[in-house]
Amino acid sequence: MIFTAECVVLCALFTLMVWLMSRNPVKELYNYPPNIQERVKSLDEYKDKIPEKKNKTGAKLIASAVFVIILSLILRYVNGYTTFVKAFGGGFLLWTVVNLWDAVALDIIWFCHDPRFVIKGTEDMVSDYHDYMFHIKGFFIGEAIALIVCALAGVIVRFVLK
Repeated sequence: MIFTAECVVLCALFTLMVWLMSRNPVKELYNYPPNIQERVKSLDEYKDKIPEKKNKTGAKLIASAVFVIILSLILRYVNGYTTFVKAFGGGFLLWTVVNLWDAVALDIIWFCHDPRFVIKGTEDMVSDYHDYMFHIKGFFIGEAIALIVCALAGVIVRFVLK
């Protein structure tokens, strides 16, 4: 029951985040398929509106560390996991549910077909907006990241949060 509630809450939060991002799609340009990114970058009306793709390695590492800690705390104190295997498995399963929700419901069903995500000047790029493989690849990249994040959470649960 706890796992189901966690999945529902996390999928709802992820959906809210995507909805908020849909209000200004140009700010999320780097989450779009490459052909759309290139087209938008070539349009004069977006020259000053496209965020720079900065090297944010430090910020991403800090955010990842905070996420690992929060996930570890949830796995230990909400789910009650005390072993590496249970924490890793529970975390990975939770991540996979949210990642699958993101790929199928949010990306393939919603993003690919909702005109709010179509950036002005790219309306003719229907096949690029319907590039389901782009989102399927993103799902597998997310799963690879999950292996690392959930392994770290499992180590923290097993050796730090006793």
